[in-house]
Amino acid sequence: MTIINKMRLSVLSSRQSSEESTQWLPISDLMSGLMVLFLFIAISLILQVRQIAEEYQDTQEQIYKALLHEFADDLPKWGAKIDKDTLTISFLSPDILFKTGQSDLQDNYKEILSDFFPRYIKIIDRYKDSISEIRIEGHTSSEWAVGVDADTAYFENMRLSQDRTRTVLQFAYAIPEVSQYRPWIKTHLAAVGLSSAKTIKNESGLENAGASKRVTFRILTNADEQIQKIGKSSYEEN
Repeated sequence: MTIINKMRLSVLSSRQSSEESTQWLPISDLMSGLMVLFLFIAISLILQVRQIAEEYQDTQEQIYKALLHEFADDLPKWGAKIDKDTLTISFLSPDILFKTGQSDLQDNYKEILSDFFPRYIKIIDRYKDSISEIRIEGHTSSEWAVGVDADTAYFENMRLSQDRTRTVLQFAYAIPEVSQYRPWIKTHLAAVGLSSAKTIKNESGLENAGASKRVTFRILTNADEQIQKIGKSSYEEN
């Protein structure tokens, strides 16, 4: 092969390599652009979720302070307490709430509910745009009648806890002072019976049967719904 031919082959090879490199450049630029785009989308989502989380914490703190300010003096005499982390008000005196094995409200508990619920729902109304649901939850111990097996006791307590929360909701709903809130109550309050699923344990890890028998009012915020809306909106836009 002559020197001229070798030079021609070298030029052709260089030209071919140059053309191949030129073809790959647009693809490389496109991939880089997509990576930058996805990075910006991810950062935007993270910032929005962080904002919702911060707003959720602020709202939860405000609701807790409002509840505590309203009921601090009443909680001891009601045998009740407020959990800051779950925004749950628990009524912990079973003898005041119901007779053993029954779902009819005791007269003392009717008086408590008549005082508590109108004030409670007024506070809820101030924050209703941030609330997805209020759950009235009924809890029992794992005990039932002597000689009854654990499975039967569980389902009997499930029935009892459901009956009790429904009775509480019916009584609270009928209080005249809450009439203006009834449309919202019908779409946002739920009566849930949990049987012995969440018993209270003592320091030794054993079930505290008395403390396990309780009725709670728990506030669920809509932070998760707001986060899901962000994800859905981002997906639709892209």
